[in-house]
Amino acid sequence: MFTAADFIPKTYSSTVENGNFEWSAPSNIALVKYWGKKDNQIPANPSVSFTLNNCKTVTKLAFEKRDTSTPLSVTNGFSFDLLFEGKPKEDFKPKIRKFLERIEVYLPFLKDYHFTIDTHNTFPHSSGIASSASGMAALAMNFMSLEKLLNPEITDEYFYQKASFLARLGSGSACRSVKGNVVVWGEQKNLKGSTDLFGVEFPYTIHENFENYQDTILLVDKGEKQVSSTVGHDLMHNHPYAERRFAQAHENLDQLIAIFENGNVTEFIKVVESEALTLHAMMMTSMPYYILMKPNTLQIINAIWKFRNETHVPVCFTLDAGANVHVLYPENVKEKVLQFIKNELVGFCQNGQYICDEIGTGAVAL
Repeated sequence: MFTAADFIPKTYSSTVENGNFEWSAPSNIALVKYWGKKDNQIPANPSVSFTLNNCKTVTKLAFEKRDTSTPLSVTNGFSFDLLFEGKPKEDFKPKIRKFLERIEVYLPFLKDYHFTIDTHNTFPHSSGIASSASGMAALAMNFMSLEKLLNPEITDEYFYQKASFLARLGSGSACRSVKGNVVVWGEQKNLKGSTDLFGVEFPYTIHENFENYQDTILLVDKGEKQVSSTVGHDLMHNHPYAERRFAQAHENLDQLIAIFENGNVTEFIKVVESEALTLHAMMMTSMPYYILMKPNTLQIINAIWKFRNETHVPVCFTLDAGANVHVLYPENVKEKVLQFIKNELVGFCQNGQYICDEIGTGAVAL
């Protein structure tokens, strides 16, 4: 059985003084939601997501061997500069330092180098789209590229599995942003290769109905998240409905396995919308409790339901832990849905803003 210890390298066969890499990694949208976690970023239930194509983080990592005369204690052991959109970003540094502390045992070279991390998003900052998934995935890909220089024998399979494993330690859902267009994270008994340790590409047939699936993200509220993901996950620990919710996630993932094979978009809609509303129900019934939707979120949901009932166009919604709405639909109805969005939904978006996206394939070396 695969364990985290399998990602601890024994020795490195090469040395490298300096260099740089650049990777882009996309955001992703969960269809079956991960909500609640155990120690070490282990999910309380499995999840499955569509990898996005246009909403991504681009991160350049420059590295050079450290001056060994500088005591490690001066920098808490790690030496790095962090730039966001070309400018120093001090308030991001504690999160990166915590990430480095978590992954050091798996990348023992981290204290040997000074790093310059230069990162930006292709979507507006503070647009209410989770950038931690794409950001941590992009950083993990860069670190793995350096490890491959130090150990050229690393296989592609190991490279991507370990990148996903490391990304998970920065942000749980980041492990689903490394490779594949449909990604499963978390152990599911009838999904071969599924594991709590990293995301895996969906291993079975996916019907052509789900190829190039579209995701138009309606920016209802671009403010800072009302509740951090960490706090939200923690609220599941003593939640009165937690165990039933975890069981439901397994059941819904089972349903999606069959749906992806048979192409039944009607059943897909039922599972995906139910999952979105369940996530929000968990927050509304936790202690303390939160309502993460805004009035305009509900207006959009009701408008989508009305449009679908009247036109039979297979469009649906999903939500992250916030107010923004992801509108999902097959590529063959793209024109009709975009017209509907422009005619009826744009008015519910902050400053009329929305982002058109679609299924992508994961991280890319630039």
